Amino acid sequence: MASVIVRNLSESTHRALKARAHEHGRSMEAEIRTILNETVAREPHRGLGALLTSIRQEAGGFDVDVTRDSSIYEPVDLS
Repeated sequence: MASVIVRNLSESTHRALKARAHEHGRSMEAEIRTILNETVAREPHRGLGALLTSIRQEAGGFDVDVTRDSSIYEPVDLS
């Protein structure tokens, strides 16, 4: 099994980890291991496009004909 050393941990983070470990009845090392395992096991963050695609698939999909407007546009006067 691999080992990791974390240096320069702030005192407040160290105290919080110690308190959290005590709450869960674990050693601080076991608590850190649990935090790391749970964090890594989570589903990765999905972007907006992936989220919209999954919503579309759950809804059964849809067909949309998108036609690009090729007409010449007038620039907006911002003065």
